[in-house]
Amino acid sequence: MKKGRIVKALAGFYYIDDGKEVIQCRARGKFRKDDIKPVVGDYVDFEDQHDGDGYIMKIGERYNFLVRPPVANVDQALLVFSRQEPEFSTMLLDKFLLLIEYHHIKPIIVVSKMDLECDDHIEETIDAYQKAGYQVIKTSSKNNVGLEEIKAVFKDKVTVITGQSGVGKSSLLNALDIHLNLETNQISKALGRGKHTTRHVELLKMYDGYVADTPGFSSLELYMEPTDAARAYHDFDEYSQNCKFRGCLHDSEPQCGVKQAVEEGLISKERYEHYLIYLQELKKKKEKRYG
Repeated sequence: MKKGRIVKALAGFYYIDDGKEVIQCRARGKFRKDDIKPVVGDYVDFEDQHDGDGYIMKIGERYNFLVRPPVANVDQALLVFSRQEPEFSTMLLDKFLLLIEYHHIKPIIVVSKMDLECDDHIEETIDAYQKAGYQVIKTSSKNNVGLEEIKAVFKDKVTVITGQSGVGKSSLLNALDIHLNLETNQISKALGRGKHTTRHVELLKMYDGYVADTPGFSSLELYMEPTDAARAYHDFDEYSQNCKFRGCLHDSEPQCGVKQAVEEGLISKERYEHYLIYLQELKKKKEKRYG
């Protein structure tokens, strides 16, 4: 039996890279019976029928899994947010960071369209995230800025490129590799966001690593327990060691290490306020689930 990684899933077929070639496979019926669906990034055991289609026999254990986009075993995520068109949203970025760090995926913030000139205080925003311990890469596909820095982080990693719709993810990938020719669209000015140009998840072999070009989306669903959210951000987790109460949600509890860090300017007040909004969202979802 052969082993490999699913690099593309499309129309019921799975394309598996075994290190030498890519084999087209179908999933065995038992996965549907067990309500298990193979996804891009899965390590699998498969049988090659040598007459066209092979069959996936076993799905390996996943060390993480994203629902939207559906991809497993991800090492890092490039969170692409444009300087303008659409406008940079720290609130949406903080939501992405919460979900990505919850899955123990390293986030790398990419600010695209840096060639656009505007009075938006973007450098102050970038500095704030860098002080919080996040890697930030400034890019311009038009002027080829930041591309070499991105190429360097791909090596030996599975990288998801995601972010708000219309920020230039496909344009960025095209700039990194002119042979891709991924479909791109102009921003829909009437809607203020981009059209969804990527229609399926696929791992692309780039710079000694895999890069997932994923469908863009403008909303993000959080699915985790409030106690998980309280420790998802790496810096919140660090300061939560100073909380008096175990399972502290950093909300109304006294002697909270995270709230103390906010007061001392060690954690951004804006990020903390965004966290409280997401915490309330998760609390309401929990109440609906359990009545």
